[in-house]
Amino acid sequence: MTASAQTLSPGGAQPAADPAPAKARPAFRILGALSASHMVNDMMQSLIVAMYPILKGNFALSFAQIGFITLTYQLTASLLQPFIGLVTDKRPRPYSLPVGMFFTLVGLLLLGFAPNYPMLLLASAFVGVGSSIFHPESSRIARLASGGRHGLAQSLFQVGGNMGTAIGPLLAAAFIVPFGQGSVAWFSLAALVGAAMLLQVSRWYSAHHVAISRSAKAAPAAPYPRRVVIGAVLVLLVLIFSKYFYVAGISSFYTFYLIERFGLSVQSAQVHLFIFLFASALGTIFGGTVGDRIGRKPVIWVSILGVAPFALLLPHADLFWTTVLTIIIGLVLSSAFSAILVYAQELMPGKVGTVSGLFFGFAFGMGGLGAAVLGVFADRTSIDYVYQTIAWLPLLGLVAALLPKEKRRA
Repeated sequence: MTASAQTLSPGGAQPAADPAPAKARPAFRILGALSASHMVNDMMQSLIVAMYPILKGNFALSFAQIGFITLTYQLTASLLQPFIGLVTDKRPRPYSLPVGMFFTLVGLLLLGFAPNYPMLLLASAFVGVGSSIFHPESSRIARLASGGRHGLAQSLFQVGGNMGTAIGPLLAAAFIVPFGQGSVAWFSLAALVGAAMLLQVSRWYSAHHVAISRSAKAAPAAPYPRRVVIGAVLVLLVLIFSKYFYVAGISSFYTFYLIERFGLSVQSAQVHLFIFLFASALGTIFGGTVGDRIGRKPVIWVSILGVAPFALLLPHADLFWTTVLTIIIGLVLSSAFSAILVYAQELMPGKVGTVSGLFFGFAFGMGGLGAAVLGVFADRTSIDYVYQTIAWLPLLGLVAALLPKEKRRA
C-alpha cells in the first residue's frame, strides 16, 4: 500500500516521473473499506427514496412534494461538494470522512421521528450534507490507493454506493413498510459502522499523506489547451444531465409507476426497484475496468447512447418486459459515471477533489432537480406520460462525439 500511495500525488494526479510504475499495486484493503462505507452511505440515502410511498400516505404528499424531498438532499450535496473538493485539494482533511457519516446519522434520526413535512426536508438536508463531505475526499483516496488503475479504483468505489442504493428498497420492504416510519431510525446504527470503517481509512491517509506530498514535486501539465478542457467538461456535464435526469425518473417514481400501471403492491414494487438498482450496481464495475483497457470515451459513448432504444421501448412494455428492460438499462447506463469521472480527472490533473466535487455535486443536483421537475410534471399529467417523455434523454449521448481523443500515457 505504501508503494502504491507514494507513486501518486495528493491530488491523485500522475507524477511527473514514476520510477517503477510496474511495481505499483492497488491498496485493495483501503478500496474495500471505501466501497463498504460508500455502500452504507448510499444505503441510508436510498432509504429516503424507498420510503416515499409511506411518506406520501402518512403526510398526504403530492408528487411535487415528494420530488422536493429528493431536491432538498441532492441540492444540498450538489452545492457543497464542489466547494469541499476545492478546499481539500488545497488542504486535505482525512478525518472529515467520519464527520460526514455523523451528519447522515443525524438525518436518519430526524427522518424516523419527523412529525411534519418541513422536518422531513430538514432531515433530507442533513443527509445531503453528509454526502457532500463524504464523496470528494473518498474519491481522492480511492485514486491514491489505485496503484495507477484509476478506472478500477473508481469502479470499486462506485459499486459500493450502487449496492447500497439497491439494498435500500429491500430493507424498506422488509422493515419500514411493516413497522412504520419510526423504524428507519434503527438504521442509524449502520452509520456508526460506516464511521468506524472511515476512521481506519482516515488513519491510513493521514499516515501516508506526508510521504505522498514529498513524492509529488509538481502536478503534471493538462493534456489539452484550456479551451479544449473547458469544452470537454461542458460535454461531460451534458452527459451527466442526461444520465441523472433519466435516473431520477426511474428511482424516484418507479414504484408509483408499477403500482399505477400494473397494480403491484408496495412491497412488490420495492422488489422491482431493487432489481433495477442491483443491475445498476453490477454495471458500475465494468465502466472503469473496461475504460482502463480501451479508453474512457468509447465507454461513455456506449453507456449513454446505448440505453436509448431500451428507454424508448420501456413505456410500452408489459410487466415482464418492463423488468427485463430496466435490468438492461441499469447495466448499461451505470457504467458511465466511473468513466466520465476518471476522464475528467485526467483532463485536469492535480485537481481530483475539485473535479470529484464538481461531478458528484452536479450529478446530485441533476438528480434532485429531475425529481422535483418530474414530480410537478406527474401531478399535471401522469406517471406514464413522464416515462414516455424522459425516454428521449439518452439520445443526448450523441454529444460524446465532441469529446477530444484521449492521449494515452506512456
